[in-house]
Amino acid sequence: MIRKIIQIDEEKCNGCGLCASACHEGAIGMVNGKAKLLRDDYCDGLGDCLPACPTGAITFIEREAAAYDAAAVKKHMSERAGKVPGNNSPKSPADAFSPVRSRLDNWPVQIKLAPVSAPCFENASLLIAADCTAYAYAAFHEDFMKGKVTLIGCPKLDGIDYSEKLTEIIRQNNIKNVTIIRMEVPCCGGLEFAAKKALQDSGKFIPWQVVTISIDGQILD
Repeated sequence: MIRKIIQIDEEKCNGCGLCASACHEGAIGMVNGKAKLLRDDYCDGLGDCLPACPTGAITFIEREAAAYDAAAVKKHMSERAGKVPGNNSPKSPADAFSPVRSRLDNWPVQIKLAPVSAPCFENASLLIAADCTAYAYAAFHEDFMKGKVTLIGCPKLDGIDYSEKLTEIIRQNNIKNVTIIRMEVPCCGGLEFAAKKALQDSGKFIPWQVVTISIDGQILD
């Protein structure tokens, strides 16, 4: 059938992921750092994603496309939320708000506020994370923060280069290893670059790894 559906200009897309977050049907996903229409039948053609796009990469067109499938969307969103297909039993309030132990062992956690030298850094495993990652990845505390000193930041929002401060933290303390966690969106590249530069400029050989999280909470690498 011929119907109205979105079209994404990959050249204009900056990979911010705002359109994917705005789409209530999960029709848009991030693929290799760019927004992509995952399936025609997930798109209802209402355009909630259009005002979310800061670069004008999304427009409406009319073309041959599968009809919007509400049942397929419901199943798709349930799978994204980690539910068991066919099991829509609501959780009790006690389950929904059961306490989860925090794994935060240091304060402050913002890179720009953290001291250069502190007892918590001595013989520590250092976690340098984009601040969005803890919201995107549900088990962030248990899977990444446990047993580590955590530092978070967003160079795009802060408008600063963290590399000098991170260099001094690594240089002045006995850091065992470094884990860098970033989102898949391109703007997170600034944090990864700063952390890698700090490791290099510190003059130390320290094991490190980079973990990339997708906007729907999956580990990509």
